Amino acid sequence: MNGGNRVVKGTRATLDAEVRDRLRHTAVATISAELRRRGYPDMSIDGVHSRLPGSKLVGPARTLRFVAYRPDLSHEYGSGYHAQKQAFDDLRAGDVLVIEARRDPSTGTFGDVLALRAKVLGAAGIVSDGGVRDSAAVAGIGLPTFTQSVHPAVLGRRHVPWETDTTITCGGVAVQPGDIVVGDDDGVVVIPAHLVEEVADAAADQEKQDAWVAQRIAEGNAVEGLFPPTGRWKEEFDRWRESH
Repeated sequence: MNGGNRVVKGTRATLDAEVRDRLRHTAVATISAELRRRGYPDMSIDGVHSRLPGSKLVGPARTLRFVAYRPDLSHEYGSGYHAQKQAFDDLRAGDVLVIEARRDPSTGTFGDVLALRAKVLGAAGIVSDGGVRDSAAVAGIGLPTFTQSVHPAVLGRRHVPWETDTTITCGGVAVQPGDIVVGDDDGVVVIPAHLVEEVADAAADQEKQDAWVAQRIAEGNAVEGLFPPTGRWKEEFDRWRESH
C-alpha cells in the first residue's frame, strides 16, 4: 500500500458534551483573549477563512501533514490509498481534520468528495492552511470548512501526502491530535487539550460580562470605567452575576 508506512496513528480524543456546548456558544475572539491571559498568544490559525459563513466549528483535532512536492516521493507516497485518503476515512463523529499545507495557497488540499466523506462520518469540520477545490460543491455539503484559498489545482501540484495524527504546524500554530479546535467567522483558534475546560469556563464567564457591559452601553453609558467594569460598575456587575 503506497504511503502506508508514513501514517502514524495517534490517540483519539473526545470532548465532553457540556464543554463542547459552552465553546459553541462562545466567540473565538473571547477564547483567543483567554488563551493569551494564560501565556498562549499565538494560537490563532492565521490566514484561514470560513467557506460557510455563519457556521461554528468545535471539536478535537485530527491531523494530516503534506510535504513539498518531489517527483520520487510523489511516485512512492502520493498515489493509491495514501495518507490523505486514510485521514478522511479514519475520521469519526465530532472530529476536526486539521491540515498542514505549509501555507501554500496554490493548490487544493481536499475537494467535494473528501468533504462529503467527512460529513457522512459526522466530522465537525476541516481546517487547512492551503486551498480547497470544488469550493461551491464543498459549501453545498454544509460542513464547516476553513481554508486559506480556493484553487482548482489538484493536490499533487505542490504536495505529497505524508502522515496523519502527528504534531503539525497549521497557519503558524502547533497542533497536536486531541487539541480542541474552535472556529467562527473571525477565524480559528486551537486550545491545548489540558486547558480546554479552564478556558471554556473562563470564556463563558467573560461572554456574560461582555453582554452585560453591552447592555449598559446601549443604555447610553460611557465606556470609561465600564469596559471593563471597575469601581461602582464592577460592584453592580458582581451583584447582577450573583442573581443570575
